[in-house]
Amino acid sequence: MSELIKWFEKRRETKALATVQQHLALTTGIVTDLEKAISAAIKKDEKEQRRCTRRVASGEKEADRLRRKVMDEISKGQLSPIDRADLMELVKRVDMVADWSRESTRILGAIPIEQVPTSIKEEFMEMVQSAKRCTTSLQKCVNKMMTKSEEALKAADAVEREEEKADDLHEKARILLGKTDLPSTGAAVLVGQLFEAIEMIADSCEDASDQVRVIMVRK
Repeated sequence: MSELIKWFEKRRETKALATVQQHLALTTGIVTDLEKAISAAIKKDEKEQRRCTRRVASGEKEADRLRRKVMDEISKGQLSPIDRADLMELVKRVDMVADWSRESTRILGAIPIEQVPTSIKEEFMEMVQSAKRCTTSLQKCVNKMMTKSEEALKAADAVEREEEKADDLHEKARILLGKTDLPSTGAAVLVGQLFEAIEMIADSCEDASDQVRVIMVRK
């Protein structure tokens, strides 16, 4: 068994691991707030959209702070350089989920939503809900690695399956966008960028689950 897995099993209550789990929970909440922001935009509830966007922005900054805190904590521990690098890489990949969520809200705020047809709006919701499922699956995956390591690889497979569904939705969305006559080129570009940013949330989840596999393979 790898030293990192032993560390998880013997020191679950350490500050570093508690912070990793806090970082994961925060990231999942950020994606949920992104979903709410998109829903509010579609409903033309600008006040709620702004409120949710602010929560995403605040959450992304807090996620950055927690990432730095984790880095600081594990640098003080007794892990080997390889195990330390593995855990740092995992946290950085999880953090990309929050970063892409923030980017999604930036793009959303620039889209003239009144120019976007219902079919495109429905794709926004389908994609962000898929991204949220990816994030929830990732949270379970990392928690399994810390608590029931033998189940972590199965949980990583679940993340990959969710990411594949997100890929399929992205392909469907691009085809729809290509067939949709939006009133302005700018709106079309922004819609495409939002689809890409949401898909990157799912990709980042898969990247993080791949890092879980790396850690488990070292067992």
